[in-house]
Amino acid sequence: MTTSIPELIADRIDAMPAGERRAAQALVANYPMIGLKTVADFSAQAGVSSPTILRFVARLGFQNYADFQSALKEELAAQLQSPALRTQTLRRGCDSPAVESTLENIRETFRHIPERQIRDIVALLADHRAKIFLLGGRFTDPIACYMCAHMTIIRPNVFHLSGQESNWRDRLIDMGKRDTLLIFDIRRYQESLVRFAEKAHQRGTQIVLFTDQWLSPIARFARHVVAGRTAVPSAWDSSAALFVVAETVIGDLTARLEQNSAKRIREMEKLR
Repeated sequence: MTTSIPELIADRIDAMPAGERRAAQALVANYPMIGLKTVADFSAQAGVSSPTILRFVARLGFQNYADFQSALKEELAAQLQSPALRTQTLRRGCDSPAVESTLENIRETFRHIPERQIRDIVALLADHRAKIFLLGGRFTDPIACYMCAHMTIIRPNVFHLSGQESNWRDRLIDMGKRDTLLIFDIRRYQESLVRFAEKAHQRGTQIVLFTDQWLSPIARFARHVVAGRTAVPSAWDSSAALFVVAETVIGDLTARLEQNSAKRIREMEKLR
């Protein structure tokens, strides 16, 4: 699999001048639709000049804007693929076993996640004054539940949002500007999650999105976007890379809260 445009941005954003960085942030927040507009429209929406957009596209490795848009259209097509369509693609032949593809997904995911991003996410989650909420979609909610089970042991005020969408909305009253929502959403993106993320964002809640290489629409509301590789030679996407990212965050958070978490765990053991 070729490197996606969000992955290229993650790799190169630290080297971008301020204008190109604004273009990158605008694209991620409105992915991929803003990039399918004209250069003039893209530049106006990003608040930068047209030449800045062209320099941004060149920095990503594209010869011209047309090539950039062709890549975006290919990613959009992949984003919209259903399991049935992926099954038809598999019938045309694929030599890459699912296990090898999954391992490659994990390697590529971590190759494109800046270490500072993991540190910044851990810093958010380490704030003892904040409440942490976790939520996932039809196939990704088990990751949210798994992460919550670990985090509940090492710090207080961690909540997994389960059940129907109406139950999630009832918890919005408890969410504020100091709090963080961890949300998992991969293709085909779940409208109920997008709606909920928007409501939480409107309340000032910090959102950390764990998504795939094509980016859930929730990216427009997120403070941090972690894009994991999910495609494998199967009708179904693989969440293995996102599980490993979740475990990495859990491990780093445990180390950061070592003293407090150790005390909390000892007290838990006494209560058993």
